[in-house]
Amino acid sequence: MKKNSQEDSLDSSKTYKDLIIITSRFPYPLEKGDKLRVYHQIRHLSKYFKVHLISTPDNVVKSKHKKQLEPYCESINIFQINVFQKIGGLLYSLLTNKPFQVGYFYHFGIHRKIKKLLHVIEPDHIYCQLIRSAEYVKDYHDCHKTIDYMDAFSKGMERLSQSNKGLKRFLYNSEAKRLVNYENTIFDYFENHTIISNQDQKHIFHKDNDSITIIPNGIDDSFLNYEKEVEKDCDIIFIGSMSYSPNIAAAKYIVNDILPLLPTNTKVKISGANPSRQVLKLASENVDITGFLEDIKAAYKSAKIFVAPMFLSVGLQNKLLEAMALGLPCITTSLSNNAIQAEPNKEILIANSPQEFKEKISVLLNDEELYNRLQKNATQFVKENYDWNKITHRLVTILND
Repeated sequence: MKKNSQEDSLDSSKTYKDLIIITSRFPYPLEKGDKLRVYHQIRHLSKYFKVHLISTPDNVVKSKHKKQLEPYCESINIFQINVFQKIGGLLYSLLTNKPFQVGYFYHFGIHRKIKKLLHVIEPDHIYCQLIRSAEYVKDYHDCHKTIDYMDAFSKGMERLSQSNKGLKRFLYNSEAKRLVNYENTIFDYFENHTIISNQDQKHIFHKDNDSITIIPNGIDDSFLNYEKEVEKDCDIIFIGSMSYSPNIAAAKYIVNDILPLLPTNTKVKISGANPSRQVLKLASENVDITGFLEDIKAAYKSAKIFVAPMFLSVGLQNKLLEAMALGLPCITTSLSNNAIQAEPNKEILIANSPQEFKEKISVLLNDEELYNRLQKNATQFVKENYDWNKITHRLVTILND
């Protein structure tokens, strides 16, 4: 049952709508962008709704992680997908031409359980995070439904196919085509639609894609109020889930393409959960691969510059918002900044080639005035544009419709 703090507790004198939120991953711990997004949304939505969380993760959810959501949820139902269900779901996608990732998180048995829950809870609204969860509720019509595309996954998959060869290229290309079709067709099963940025909205190829509401991510106050003093032990840092293909590509780009152009004493740190073999191989005397760190804020603060050469990803890069909130000057690509909309040379620096990254890094490390100006402006930019309370209120308005 719900155990909100006194500050966040629902007013017992009011009647609150029952909101079901369905996620393909359990929203904690916050090591992936989709989990971070829905966790903070749940935290704020719980002030306005009775939140019923239904999650279909592919891993065991620890009790300590479940407890992180209990203060904000009226009920929590977890239906873990086992290995046989994953295989069955993938076969289902082959037979139906649905995206593999949709099939991976879908199982008929779990669908039956969710149907029963819907009839028990009788929700006033259903909020479905990601197309991966859509199959479970697309045909439920007893209340309005909202789907959060979050990112245009089809575009991200298309970029991955173009950057790979052989079998990987074939599989990524096949998934991209399936995603384009599914993102378009699933649109009509939901009354409301949200997405993380304008550029992602344009890559949902439905005739009414301009009706999709832009709901960006926010930044937690703990990043803006972090005052711990941390020693600077590296020049450049990159942080992200290091099993995610676009992050792996970015890490390799920093070490293999940018670092050789910089002075030989330049120190690089790459931090984030589950580093792949490709990432672990990048380690050297000048490159520190840390893996998961308990205090990620301290990791950001331990560097002089945050460098994010993101060429494959879609969506809004929360890693950039976090670095900017902590006052760490950032250099990223035009693609990443298109989603964030920071002002180049005032709040962020833009580079799109190894030589450009090298030049911007060199300038930042040697121009104290520019460095300090970027620090100040970046933090102010995040404060003004990425406050979770303001952002989530847009979602509250949609869910109350």
